[in-house]
Amino acid sequence: AERLHGDGHAVRGFARSRERVAATGVALDDVVLGDVSTGAGLERALDGVDVAYYLIHSMEGAAAGAFADAELRSAEAFARAAAGAGLRRVVYLGGLVPRDAPLSRHLASRLAVEDALLGAVPEGIALRASIVVGARSRSFRFLVRLIERMPVMALPAWRENLTAPIDGRDVLEYLARAATAPAALAGRSWDIGGPDVMTYAAMIARISDALMVRRPSVGVGISLTPVASVVAAAIAGEDPALIEPLMESLEHDLLPRDGDAAEAFGVHLHRFDAAVERALREWERTEELAAR
Repeated sequence: AERLHGDGHAVRGFARSRERVAATGVALDDVVLGDVSTGAGLERALDGVDVAYYLIHSMEGAAAGAFADAELRSAEAFARAAAGAGLRRVVYLGGLVPRDAPLSRHLASRLAVEDALLGAVPEGIALRASIVVGARSRSFRFLVRLIERMPVMALPAWRENLTAPIDGRDVLEYLARAATAPAALAGRSWDIGGPDVMTYAAMIARISDALMVRRPSVGVGISLTPVASVVAAAIAGEDPALIEPLMESLEHDLLPRDGDAAEAFGVHLHRFDAAVERALREWERTEELAAR
C-alpha cells in the first residue's frame, strides 16, 4: 500500500476488521469491511477500482485438506464480483509449480485460485514465487527458527531439490509494476525467482552463515514429511497444519519455467545473501534473534 501511494495511486483496503487494519499503521485512502469467504462487501470494495490485488491466502483446515475448497470458494466469489464490477486487472501472487510432477495440496490450491482469477478479468496477471526472503515471510521465519533452535539439522530427502528463493523487495517491485504493466504482459502467469538457484540444504547453510552459527546437518534418506512437519513445527513454534502442506511442496524442484519476467517487468533482482542479510536486519528492528 505504501509503495502504491508513492507511485501516485489511490489505495482502498478490504478487510474484516478496521481495528486490525489500523494496527498495521498502513495509511489507506479508504477501507471497506467485508469477508471474501461469503462475498460480503466485495461489490462495494471493487466499485470504481481499476486494479485489484488478491493477496488472500489461508491454510485453515489444512490437516483435513479443507483449506483448498475454502480457498477456491473465496477466489470464485471475488472473481464473480470483479467481473460484475467490470474490473480491468487483478494481480495475484501464487506459488511456483513443479515441472512434470504431481502438485502438493498447497500448490494445487494456489493454481486453482490463479485459474479462477485470470478467467474473470481481461488483464489478469499472476506472479508465481517460491520462498520469499523477508522479515515477515512465514516460510523464511520458519527456516530461521529451525536454524536457531536445532543444534543438528536433520534434513529429509527433499534437501537436494532445487529452488530459486526471491528477495521480498523484488516481489514488491513486481507487484507494484504489475499495476501499470502493458496489456501485452497480462492474461497469463509469470514465474518470478531470484538469480541464485540452490538446493534447500544449501539455502539452510547460507542462512546459518548469515546468522553466524554452525549447524551440522544429517541427511535422512526418505521424505518423512508427515512426521518431520510435526516435529519441525513444534521446534519453530508453528502450527503443524500450516507446516505440513508447505513441506509437501518441497518434494520436487520448484524453479521458474523461464527467466523472462525480470526483463519484461524491468525488475533488478537482488542476490540471495543480500536478501537474507536485509531480512534479518529488518527482523531485528522489532525482535531479537538469539542466533545473532
